[in-house]
Amino acid sequence: PPHEIDLATTALPDAVLAAARDAGLKGVPTGIEHGTVTIVVAGTPFEVTTLREDVETDGRFAKVRFGGDFEQDAKRRDFTINALSLSFDGEIHDYTGGLADIEARRIRFIGDAATRIREDYLRILRFFRFNASHGEGPFDREGLHESIVARENLSRLSRERIRAELMKLLLARRSPDVLRAMSHAGVIEVILGIGYPSRLQRLADREAALGKSADAVLRLAAFSVLTAEDAERLRERLRLSNDEFARLAAAARTLAPLHGRDAPPPASHLREMLFLCGARAAADALALAHAESAAAADDQEWREAARYLEETPMPAFPIKGADLIARGVAPGKQLGDALRTLQAEWIRAGFPRDPAVVLQLLENAMANSDREAR
Repeated sequence: PPHEIDLATTALPDAVLAAARDAGLKGVPTGIEHGTVTIVVAGTPFEVTTLREDVETDGRFAKVRFGGDFEQDAKRRDFTINALSLSFDGEIHDYTGGLADIEARRIRFIGDAATRIREDYLRILRFFRFNASHGEGPFDREGLHESIVARENLSRLSRERIRAELMKLLLARRSPDVLRAMSHAGVIEVILGIGYPSRLQRLADREAALGKSADAVLRLAAFSVLTAEDAERLRERLRLSNDEFARLAAAARTLAPLHGRDAPPPASHLREMLFLCGARAAADALALAHAESAAAADDQEWREAARYLEETPMPAFPIKGADLIARGVAPGKQLGDALRTLQAEWIRAGFPRDPAVVLQLLENAMANSDREAR
């Protein structure tokens, strides 16, 4: 079933709102300057848009006027598969060959591809995204050629628009193959700087093998992040949210000691990752390390390591500052140094839970420190 139903009309937006009021329905002028209002029926929102014609385009936004011709409205859209309409009597109206393209799973610009792209350069990314989510087989040759020719114009778009389109693309069924094609076409260089399609493919294979849902942020990490500096670069290029940036940076830092491993780290290292980096960063780093390795997507050792992180509770350091003060450690720098020393010893000892064992570790560490001072 469709996720949403959008309606098109020759009626002007104010007339649509008036008709909704007369019918006892709630009307919201969500995008009235562009001809769109939202009508809420039994709690479900329906967008109703007045037919439009482009008056002027600059590659980013279009100035429009309201129109009255469904065929003209269809021909101003991007792809043939997005230009279909259905009348209330159940008749499908196809002015651009969209039905045949749906049958062939072919993504094709309406009319002249170069013209459609010049109207809004975001259509380059949409061309690749729709190929990733709905397409099959080779790209439409004209669409691909004109996307490559115009790729430098992507730098004119807002970072927010690029980010939104890229995040949708990363979740699509064919995203690894399509992002590889975008790399070869020079598109990734314009929007991200660099990409690692094989790493993304291996992460997608791992998701399928482990029954994991696709995760756009983790896939972005697999495709474009090796170091914390890469995360910083993406924050600037894509205007990432604070949470997205923090997640990418934490994953990169946690991953740093795991590069080049074909076997997962031992349980002691996994517990250390959990404690020092947090559950999400540990899981992300393990997934990325697996994607970098030569191990199979369903490798049993990596599968068990992932399960270990999921099932192991976060280690809790059993000693507080007050415990040390009670044993004569002065507040301030001495207390901070003692806590850090004790925590390091606790990690090396395998995260013992008994406070008495931990305090004995402290006494040993402090005794060693005293001997070194003498």
